[in-house]
Amino acid sequence: MGTTVATAQRDVLAPDEEGFVERDGVRVHWERWGDGDQTILFLPTWAIVHARAWKAQLPWFSRRYRVLAFDARGNGRSDRPAETAAYAEAELAADALAVLDANGVDRAALVTLSRGAQRGLLLAANHPERVSAAVFIAPATPIIESGPSTFEEDTGSDEGWARYNAHSWRRDYRGFVEFFFANVFNDPHSTKQIEDCVGWALETDAETLIATQRGSTITIPDREAVLELCARVRCPVLVIHGEEDGIIPLERGRALAEATGGRLEVIPGSGHCPQARQPVRTNLLIEEFLAGPDTRQPRRTKHPRALYVSSPIGLGHAQRDLAIARELRARRPDLEIHWLAQDPVTRVLAAAGETIHPASRGLANESMHIEARMGEHELHAFQAIREMDEILAANVMLFHDLVRDERYDLWIGDEAWELDYFLHENPALKTAPYAFLSDFVGWLPEDEREERITADYNAENIEHVEGRPGLRDSAVFVGEPEDIVPDSFGPGLPAIRDWVPRHFDFSGYVLPFDPADYVDTEALRRELGLDPARPLIVGAVGGSGVGLPLLQRIAAGFERLRRDIPEARLLLVCGPRIDPRAIEPVTGMRAVGYVHDLFRTLACCDLAVVQGGLTTGMELIANRRPFISVPLRGHFEQNGHVAYRLRRYGAPPPTPYEETSPERLAELMAARLTGDVDYLPIAPGGAARAAELLLATLG
Repeated sequence: MGTTVATAQRDVLAPDEEGFVERDGVRVHWERWGDGDQTILFLPTWAIVHARAWKAQLPWFSRRYRVLAFDARGNGRSDRPAETAAYAEAELAADALAVLDANGVDRAALVTLSRGAQRGLLLAANHPERVSAAVFIAPATPIIESGPSTFEEDTGSDEGWARYNAHSWRRDYRGFVEFFFANVFNDPHSTKQIEDCVGWALETDAETLIATQRGSTITIPDREAVLELCARVRCPVLVIHGEEDGIIPLERGRALAEATGGRLEVIPGSGHCPQARQPVRTNLLIEEFLAGPDTRQPRRTKHPRALYVSSPIGLGHAQRDLAIARELRARRPDLEIHWLAQDPVTRVLAAAGETIHPASRGLANESMHIEARMGEHELHAFQAIREMDEILAANVMLFHDLVRDERYDLWIGDEAWELDYFLHENPALKTAPYAFLSDFVGWLPEDEREERITADYNAENIEHVEGRPGLRDSAVFVGEPEDIVPDSFGPGLPAIRDWVPRHFDFSGYVLPFDPADYVDTEALRRELGLDPARPLIVGAVGGSGVGLPLLQRIAAGFERLRRDIPEARLLLVCGPRIDPRAIEPVTGMRAVGYVHDLFRTLACCDLAVVQGGLTTGMELIANRRPFISVPLRGHFEQNGHVAYRLRRYGAPPPTPYEETSPERLAELMAARLTGDVDYLPIAPGGAARAAELLLATLG
């Protein structure tokens, strides 16, 4: 039986349907994505992990295929029988047939990983009418004989490969898991993949894994059994193997390809799991094998076209990107600009009359992911972004489809980290000039745990940029050289201030307006329907749902302030994702949702109380408005990069969230309402300089 998954807004990472099949009292959990005419069954690998091992494949392939995956008995949401015989390869192959039957699928292409090759061979050889093609990634079969097994012998050692032992697993299961996946992912910079797999492995236990190991040899015990199965495989076969696989030697993949008459594709530099560590390359190899070479040619257009990818993490990106787009058109009136973006950025773009590409609707939602990881005014931004790996992979694959089908003469990515990362990993995908923009460079640790991981991420980025210096046709730092934080990328890595000027040009800060247009604050208030005679405080937290606790504290602080300044008024801007009704009403306060061109409202306030975002802070500085900023706890950019830049321009120190009691906020509001500001001026022309740098790549 299956259950259809219904959501108000389709989540491309979630299955369309899920359910269980039951055989001999063992329940196996399956999931379905998409509803194409052809089906791909992603078979489970060893039960040390579950179907999440395919997370970088499922969303993209579901755009064209019906995609099925299931948790192997022994992990995930499937049962964990105790009997060794329950884990025989024949049982797992029978589970696969049951999943196909439950979904009404007569015939499917198989994609396997590691030990999944054995159940894949059984299906292809014994049920050829059900298998249209087979892909074996790093196939773990005994096609090449190894030495005698010491799995059952207690050597007393828990070091190195002596850990691959039933007794060692019982003594220190986690230690084995950590050792094993460090060898699975011997690719550099694989901390996230190792962390994922260790977590999944801990969803089962040593006794279950011992049973799976013992059961694996029941059906396919030796080389002769593998070769007999291979001789009966009639479907097309592709073997994908990492050149540096530290678990299954490349020779085994080559031998399986030869025995099945299949094709071998070797991924240079890859370890045992290229579907996780090299997902774009792996996905494209599978797609080309199943669908044939893509011979389509994007049509040429009369006018040059730019595809602008604008990050959804913060609405400020949208405003500065609009300002840059206006300058691009001023210099190249014939330039068409299409946007690849998602909510809430699309609200800003739509209100400005921009062309949002329909493919945007297929993007995996980054803002929802971020909000799911927030606490009370707390967001560990680096970790949240790091945990977005499947979202980034899904979205870069969508980008690939878009630029394969339509011709663009310039790609622009404003903090489009997924595009920048995967282009450096797969430079052959670059088919147009590419420009990258960012207002910060360098992941900064918020605690000791993050020090090693942020340094590793920074090192990989440095290697990408220095290893492929021509891949970015333009790299624009949105700011001045003095805005770069005086920090290091990590131990043994260069200082950020030394490295960035060698690899970026500087546009200066990009404002979406001319401050001279907002000098007459009284006229602007009348235009906006705001009372010019009363002190106006604006509270705002940006475009995400993370700001509700701060809005509630601002309201409480304002209520306390009115005891001393009863004529004051508060406009609470909740943004597109927070319901204004969630704020308890306060006399003199009005709570509203999304406000288009919020910078106009901020330009005429007497005081702003805001989160620690760069865009809002710089807009307030440009219009010489006093403000209180309260950065999110754990947010490396707000507490590091942004706080440094705002201090450089003369802003007051940020206020920790812990110090925002109603009494303290009221004190700060009263003091800032009557205080003077002394900000450095923001040099004009940032959008124009950015546009000139971008157009230089267009030719």
